[in-house]
Formats: sequence, C-alpha cells, structure tokens
Amino acid sequence: MHHALEALDARGIRPIRDHRTPETILAWIDHQFGGIWSSEAAAGGIYVADDASGPLGLAAFDARGLAFYWLRRWQQQNGVGIFGPFGLVERARATGLGPVLLHAAMFSLRERGYRHALIPVVGDERLIAYYARETGARAVETIDLTRRGRRWRATVLASGEGTNFQTVLDASRRGEIPLDVTALVVNHEEAFVRERAAAAGIYAHLVAWNRGDETREAYDTRVLETVAATEPEVVLLLGWMHVLPATFIARFPQIINIHPAVLPLDPALDTITMPDGSVLRAYRGAHAVDDALADNASWIGATAHRVGAVVDRGRVLARAPLMVAAGEDRAALDERLHALEHRVLLTGIHRWCWEQPD
Repeated sequence: MHHALEALDARGIRPIRDHRTPETILAWIDHQFGGIWSSEAAAGGIYVADDASGPLGLAAFDARGLAFYWLRRWQQQNGVGIFGPFGLVERARATGLGPVLLHAAMFSLRERGYRHALIPVVGDERLIAYYARETGARAVETIDLTRRGRRWRATVLASGEGTNFQTVLDASRRGEIPLDVTALVVNHEEAFVRERAAAAGIYAHLVAWNRGDETREAYDTRVLETVAATEPEVVLLLGWMHVLPATFIARFPQIINIHPAVLPLDPALDTITMPDGSVLRAYRGAHAVDDALADNASWIGATAHRVGAVVDRGRVLARAPLMVAAGEDRAALDERLHALEHRVLLTGIHRWCWEQPD
C-alpha cells in the first residue's frame, strides 16, 4: 500500500489521509458528486488525492452514526466497518488512482481492527463488478430503496411562486419520491403556488395574517391548527416566508426546509469554506441570496435541511454550492439556482425517507 501511494506521489498525485475531512473538501464533494456525500465523509476518515490542478478523488472509511435504514442491522455487528463514499473526477478515471484509493481506505479499516468492510449501497452493475474485481466483494443483501411501496403524507407550506412545490408534486406523481402531497398551506392570497395546487387538484388552505388585527401568537395557532387538520407525516417548507414557533416544531417534528444557500454541516458554525478555499458567511435567513451578492460572494447554493428550534440550523440532509459567474445577471443566476434547489430538495427528501424507521 505504501509503495502504491509513493508511486502516485512520484507522478505528482498527492494521496493524503485525514481522520477528519477538511471543510474545503466537504464543499468540493458536494460540488462534484451531489448533495449527501459530504455528510457521510464527515462522519469518518478519508483519503483524498489531488494534483496541481485540484482534487482528483476520494475514498472515505469508517463512517459512524449514519441513519440509513439498511445499515441498522450491520451497525450492531462487531468487526464490520463502513466503506465509502468513493469517487473520482472524470480526468482521474484512467490514471490507476481508483484502485489505490480504494485499497488505501480498506487498509485503514483493517488498521482500525475491522474484519469486514461493508460497501453501502451499490446499484450500478458495473460498479458491483468493479468492487468484486478489485476487492473480492460480494453482495450480502439486496434492499428496496422504495421501502416496499411505503409513502408518506406530506403537507407543503409555501408563500410565493411555487416552483419547488411543483417539483415535489411532479416527482411524487411520477413515483420518483415516496411522498403523497395531500395539502398546501399558503399565507399570501396572491401567491401563484395556489394556482399550481388548483391545477393539480390539491386543496390550498389560505391562512393570511393581518398584523393590525391579529397577534402573532394567534396567527401561529391558526397555522398550526390548519396544518394539524391535514394530518401530515412530514411538513415541507418550500419558500415559506414566516418563522414557525417552537410549538409548531414540537407538534410536527418531521419538517424539511429548502434554503437558498450552502449551510455548514456543523449547525454551530457561522462560516463555510467553499471548494476553492474561500471562506464565506453562512447566509441564513430570508435574504440569503441578496446578502451573498451584497458581499460579492463568489458562491451561492442550496441546502435541504431538517427544521429545528433555531432558524436555518437544522441537520443538513443535502446541499450543493453554485459558483456565481462573472458578469452574470440576476435573472440568469436565479434560473440556475432554482434548478439546483429542485435537485437538492429531491435528494434531501430521498435521504429523509431513507432515514425513517421501518
């Protein structure tokens, strides 16, 4: 293993092992590979290889505390360590780097005392064959990511245009996510999302707030009662422009929010390191994009996260950064951001479903 790593180094490829994945690598993982790998990589050790042009690949190992339902019985077995995530950028796939990183991560699991490495979860036949060829791996279990037809009742809270609502509704009706969107709650009469719901045959509950005639506490009670009447198993905040009180969060502990910024995996942090190493504020609150552009930030992004008592500090389900192009006008940037939000939102919903008990 050491000879193989030294041979890479002689070619200008630096393979480095970290017991805690650096923040800049976590952001790079999300930028390069999608929305949930960073939280898995942050839960254990990692090998990362780069050259003069930047990162080339990663192989993570010994992730602990992951909540995916298919891992639960394996996490109770002694001697079984988790391998992954594992990935290479396109330009590194014909360099021989992949097997070296793979074996390095396996070596680290052995070094930590594990007798077996579990690779979860693999769906591509070519990748299954790759693991069998390179490690002697075999399939030990077949799982159903659709949860055997289980579907969760979802109520959406929205305030505006409703593109995220439409994305979730369409994906649900195509069978791509195991949710049934059964109700919409809106707090602005003119919100276009109401028309989207009407076209889809979904009843939209209008709960508007006249601040001059009603206290915030009374309004929050009306919102809670309206949502409770829809009997949701999960509540989706998709552009909902009203901070929910602790009583609402206590009544509905399963809440997912989509936020137009990259939030730190550690909710206590107020900064985030981006793939290029730049350090930005963690843009929380209702004006995240405007705040980022006012700071001349080179990155914005999207995060799907669970909702807790403190605004925009719930556990991250999925996230992805988006680089701001030089000279890009706001309309073009918003279009790219909305497309990213839709992808991150669906990824976050998948993760939430995968983490639910049987």
